Amino acid sequence: MSLRCWELGNTQHLIPNTQNPPNIMNTTAKIYIAGHRGMVGSAIKRRLQREGYANFVERTSSELDLRNQAAVEAFFQEEKPDFVFLAAAKVGGIHANNTYRGEFLYDNLMIQNNIIHESYKNGVKKLMFLGSSCIYPKLAPQPLQEDYLLTGILEPTNEPYAIAKIAGIKLCDAYRDQYGCNYISVMPTNLYGPNDNYDLANSHVLPALIRKFHEAKKEGKTEVVMWGTGSPKREFLHVDDLADACYYLMQNYDEKGLVNIGTGTDISIFELATIIKEIVGFEGDIIKDTTKPDGTPRKLMNVGKLSNAGWTATIKLKEGIKLVYSSLSDEDWF
Repeated sequence: MSLRCWELGNTQHLIPNTQNPPNIMNTTAKIYIAGHRGMVGSAIKRRLQREGYANFVERTSSELDLRNQAAVEAFFQEEKPDFVFLAAAKVGGIHANNTYRGEFLYDNLMIQNNIIHESYKNGVKKLMFLGSSCIYPKLAPQPLQEDYLLTGILEPTNEPYAIAKIAGIKLCDAYRDQYGCNYISVMPTNLYGPNDNYDLANSHVLPALIRKFHEAKKEGKTEVVMWGTGSPKREFLHVDDLADACYYLMQNYDEKGLVNIGTGTDISIFELATIIKEIVGFEGDIIKDTTKPDGTPRKLMNVGKLSNAGWTATIKLKEGIKLVYSSLSDEDWF
């Protein structure tokens, strides 16, 4: 039996909910995608639009600072969205995570706490919280299963971001337990696709390599420098596949805890660089800069829970990178 929140004055009361909650989105529902202009948020919006959804409530970061509690409170009171996808976050690669540690922890905690709490206060029917595979311990057994959470130390270079995302999962579960809110958490693997970040100062490895090889070819260079040894293995998921999984789970999954979203296969960073080199058409050498950090040795998701729920990724890595690279224009690099 689930619980339903009722608010009388300033006091919240929990009563048994004997009816099935109205969790299924229909095309008339009001949808709030926090981070709708980012890679993940924009992909989710495209996926919903293909299904006929059109009632989106949107604010850019300049219009609404999600770290500002009062501003987020006013936004929810005004708009009253029915469903929320919490895809807004401060993100970056190893360098950005390790350099701006305070910002990554504070900003992400504030963003997710404000949205989750205001969703509860304003009767959001269902919320999806999107995290990251970096929540798992650095040396967790592979592939990573959902129940490995909090079983070991985190990778130091992205610990602040990981701690924030773990807190988001636990907050969703706590609001489910205490208030009966139907909030679910999903943990995507490494993503790539339209609207990715190609800034070499704070991008992730796949878009950074695409840019490096593209510029090296354009400038007639004879080599491209790759950070680290190239031996760490990573799993990569096209963001359109992620959006499809999110839509599917929003319609079909209603449990506490978290669900991994990935492909279930991984590749070494050097192998990835070799594939990108071929797709871009760069004919020089790949140089390994071993003075730079590798990060976690391996991050492969166990996607058995997702597969059992009825969803599987469809876009192959090489095909996905070709699609991404062929669609890029000069403005995308900055």
